[in-house]
Amino acid sequence: MFYDKDCDKNLLKNKIVTVIGYGSQGHAQAQNLKDSGIKTFVCLKENSKKINKAIEDGFEVINIDKTILISDIIVILIPDEDQRELYYNYIEKKINSNKTIIFSHGFNIHYKQIIPRNDLNIILVAPKAPGHTVRSTFVEGSGVPSLIGIYQDYNKNSLRIALSYAMCIGSGRVGIIATNFKEETETDLFGEQAVLCGGVSSLIICGFETLVESGYSPDLAYFECLHEMKLIVDLIYEGGIKNMRFSISNTAEYGDYYVLNNFYYSIFKKKMKKILKNIQNGDFSKSFILDKNSNFIKLNLFKNYYSNHLIEIVGNKIRSLFNWKHKKIIN
Repeated sequence: MFYDKDCDKNLLKNKIVTVIGYGSQGHAQAQNLKDSGIKTFVCLKENSKKINKAIEDGFEVINIDKTILISDIIVILIPDEDQRELYYNYIEKKINSNKTIIFSHGFNIHYKQIIPRNDLNIILVAPKAPGHTVRSTFVEGSGVPSLIGIYQDYNKNSLRIALSYAMCIGSGRVGIIATNFKEETETDLFGEQAVLCGGVSSLIICGFETLVESGYSPDLAYFECLHEMKLIVDLIYEGGIKNMRFSISNTAEYGDYYVLNNFYYSIFKKKMKKILKNIQNGDFSKSFILDKNSNFIKLNLFKNYYSNHLIEIVGNKIRSLFNWKHKKIIN
């Protein structure tokens, strides 16, 4: 684990950094760099809807040709599926040697969608939070942890650059963890699919459908399977699973262990090992890339189906009825 004291902020002081993309991670990392005193540009397409926002935030927006010409460090923060085209169409043949490219996800490097020239520094700096959190925690004086890794170390200074960059986006305040592109990519995909996104949403939807199909009220099913999820996750976030179990009733805690040991554990472990193997052998990445090349037919079908699921309809109705703002009662 590395902290601010292990990083040399001055390493980037005389460098020009250009962030390509101004989405979730792009806007956050660019603003954090600028606030850290780093000369930072933003690179966007001529017709990008983000240009005005980047300008409002105080950046000079430049095109890809100028980016390659003037930048010492290029940070690629556009979607995974667009990075290969960007690299081979605009960067590969034009970039000078000894320059640095930073990724925040190892997908394209690990799965060989991009095989970079060997005279470049190829670095991973992956904040472990959505972009708005990367920005908001930085503004508050804190930050989010980042993973760093080195794929190519042409100038033998890549680790120091990675640490300096991670420090400038706020991660040195809380902790910077050394890893590699393979480990970051595979664990990130597994976490998203098996637990954080795929796992949680599957549990919620299956629980909701089970109750509704058994004749229970969709409103109550929504509360029990989705609404209360935040309360449990907050407890886990604050102090681990043990903290959550300490805070719930004996009935709930016994039910937790009972279901874990009698129903879920062995089944989930088997399924999760298959999910991990699918990530490790490249089957998931191939499927994703094929769908991208087909204009995301599967992704859009899934998105349309689940965005119109009964749980979303019920949720919209219930949330619209909540009194989210506390109102002062006058007697």
